Amino acid sequence: MNTAAQNPSVRADFRSDTVTQPTPSMRAAMAAAPLGDDVFADDPSVNALQEKIADMLGFEAALFMPTGTQSNLCGILAHCQRGDEYIVGQFAHTYRWEGGGAAVLGSVQPQPLNHQPDGTLALSDIEAAIKPDDAHFAKTRLLTLENTWGGKLLPFAYVQAATQLARDKGLSRHLDGARLFNAATAQAALNATDTYAEARAIASCFDSASVCFSKGLGAPIGSALCGSKEFIARAHRIRKMTGGGMRQAGMLAAAASHALDHHVQRLAEDHALAVRLADGLQGIAALEVEAPQTNIVFVDLVGAAREKSAALQEHLKARGVLITGLYRLRFVTHLDVDAAGVDHAVAAVRSFFAG
Repeated sequence: MNTAAQNPSVRADFRSDTVTQPTPSMRAAMAAAPLGDDVFADDPSVNALQEKIADMLGFEAALFMPTGTQSNLCGILAHCQRGDEYIVGQFAHTYRWEGGGAAVLGSVQPQPLNHQPDGTLALSDIEAAIKPDDAHFAKTRLLTLENTWGGKLLPFAYVQAATQLARDKGLSRHLDGARLFNAATAQAALNATDTYAEARAIASCFDSASVCFSKGLGAPIGSALCGSKEFIARAHRIRKMTGGGMRQAGMLAAAASHALDHHVQRLAEDHALAVRLADGLQGIAALEVEAPQTNIVFVDLVGAAREKSAALQEHLKARGVLITGLYRLRFVTHLDVDAAGVDHAVAAVRSFFAG
């Protein structure tokens, strides 16, 4: 289902993969979902989803959440106590774009580190950030990594090394896997393996993982936090305190289950369209186009073109193309963007600079 079917004035919405609409078959699955009361743990569709994602990623249990932000928050607070600290990337979503929730609501201190160009946190920086057991310092309890980060796949050898370092230093390990299945798709393409197997391999490096259903997988809402039964029991209490207990949530869970069954393998199409978009924008002198690894294309305006950002975005919007950014533009491909939409966007950008 293309976004244009919902809003004819929009021909290609690249703002995020969160803008996707449920497909007709997903809507049918939602309508047919058996329901209960999830606060009483008797919604069969929610229970089935939690069992499915936990088993798929190799964890004992999972907990369905309304949002990825809440899922990460519950994960961090289930790992850490007041006065503890978690190590995180300077531009990681859990640190920069989640309202400071762990600090505000849990009194858990973030220790942000600079990213390397490939999105990793240097192992030496991680080790140096771990505080000694001294009353002067917060207690370093947790390493959090994000995969993908800015559309980049963290190299699997790095993920293994970083999480092993954390384990050796006595830290727990949490994965913000909002786009875990995009990462797994890219990793599977490199290794000529199965996407589901690669998702499980990545998740196996962590004590907990948060997975989003409403981005590339195309569900209307929801994330899941996965971990041990004991960990999920702690997270369940925190979810209740933060207002995340839902009642007849089975319709939403059914959409997520449908996405896991039908929308994972097609993520490769989004990655191919991102490459098509990047290739189409190459050669425009005013732009520096970053080669995409997954479904996110970053385009930097250079020189005098930086002063034309607002005009460019108005030009695109008038032609039904929506993007985000200022001097660094972001295009995200997804379920509701097709090749025609990509080509239309490329033509619209080129017409602006040609004019």
